[in-house]
Amino acid sequence: MNGGIDRDMARQALANMPEGTSYGERPTLKQVYLPRSHAKALDMNNPLVTGMRGAGKTFWWSALQEPSVRQLVGQSGASSTLDERTEVRIGFGLKPAIDDYPSKDVLHQLMNQGIEPRIIWRTVQARQLAPGDHPIRQQIQWPERTVYVKQNPETIDRLFQQRDEEFDRQGTYFLLLFDALDRCADDWKEMYPAIRGLLQNALDWLSYRRLRVKVFLRSDQIDENEVADFPDASKVLASSVELNWPRNELYGLLWHYLANGQNGGEFQTFLAPASPWPSVEVGSQNVVTVPRPLREDRQREKFHDMAGPWMGRGPKRGFPYTWIPNHLGDTEGRVSPRSFLKALRMAAEDTADQYPDHDKALHFESIKRGVQEASRTRVAELREDYPWVDKVLQSLHGMVVPCEFAEIEARWNAEGVLDRLTDEVDQNAVKLPPSRIDRGANGVREDLESLRVFWRAQDDRVNIPDVFRVGYGLGRRGGVKPAK
Repeated sequence: MNGGIDRDMARQALANMPEGTSYGERPTLKQVYLPRSHAKALDMNNPLVTGMRGAGKTFWWSALQEPSVRQLVGQSGASSTLDERTEVRIGFGLKPAIDDYPSKDVLHQLMNQGIEPRIIWRTVQARQLAPGDHPIRQQIQWPERTVYVKQNPETIDRLFQQRDEEFDRQGTYFLLLFDALDRCADDWKEMYPAIRGLLQNALDWLSYRRLRVKVFLRSDQIDENEVADFPDASKVLASSVELNWPRNELYGLLWHYLANGQNGGEFQTFLAPASPWPSVEVGSQNVVTVPRPLREDRQREKFHDMAGPWMGRGPKRGFPYTWIPNHLGDTEGRVSPRSFLKALRMAAEDTADQYPDHDKALHFESIKRGVQEASRTRVAELREDYPWVDKVLQSLHGMVVPCEFAEIEARWNAEGVLDRLTDEVDQNAVKLPPSRIDRGANGVREDLESLRVFWRAQDDRVNIPDVFRVGYGLGRRGGVKPAK
């Protein structure tokens, strides 16, 4: 036993934590943890939800499709407008569903034919809301459906009004979910209009009592000059909610998983022996929620019981509780729960393999390697979202930050990085290319800053947060060593 919890049991529990639901699989009830900012995001009257990669957008897009999850959220008191009776449909998502919404290629075809994105999304809304005998249901393909909607505006308005009245009489809501909008186009020229049209329709539906749209977008997809230049756009933007994960909520998620896991009772006793663990019963499942004192006051103490007090042989190396999130944050300090949990899973596995007799569940060297692994994953995600970032950062391998931007520009010029990238952009061969590349190296620097990859110091030098620096093999004096 160690600090009240068995060392090997804790390692196993940490190694078995779920990886998340980024690819649309439905979460289990015991995976549902609700930070305060997320509770606000689930409110029906907040149609726009934003967040960094891995913040939980796809998790909630998927979770809200499950009646049991909606029941859990409603019973927990997190939302007064959401429950198991809410009728939920999909307006766009990662997985192809051509009968429910157009694919990227179909969207491209429709926009090339001059169909406004607002009409395209209005068609999706109408098709999902219409009963089986409605004329919109008789249109087989999306071009015919959009033409019908464009030519019959009053019929569609009456459909919306009648269905709204039906849901109002039932005392429930109709919710249409949109996610993975980065997959709706390969360039900003088409993505921005698609997002703009969707936000217009989200605003239109706010005038109804029971019809709602909820749009999950990455933070970098909200450029107000591009997507919010329509009347009353401020009403949508003002109600937007960012999925934040402050440090106490990251650890709250950890406690939630441990307390609801295989040895949940023992972890509950270890983590908060003097506090009651509230629970919500849904069907045959009982889900415990983290008591407030553990979410706010005792986290550091309990985590150090499992990981030790220091990141080395003494306090000068830092403290695990703060060290992990500090080394996983972007330039704004934002940490995705996916990266946080992966670092802990890898640290637990590495400790069991490399330091099986260590007296704590986690060894500090294993924590460092867990952060390295999480960094590699974060880099892979960045590469998937913006392939051009990989091109410009790989060329900086071996450099030490912070450094003068002139050194970075010189490296780019010496290796011809920006010239090749410019040629690929001109040939439309780059997915979501840097929007300021026409301004040369300084423009690319600004794009990297907007993605929270580069950070501009007060003396104008460039710094890169560890979560990206380590994965791309850059050095920093006294920092985590780059991944091999």
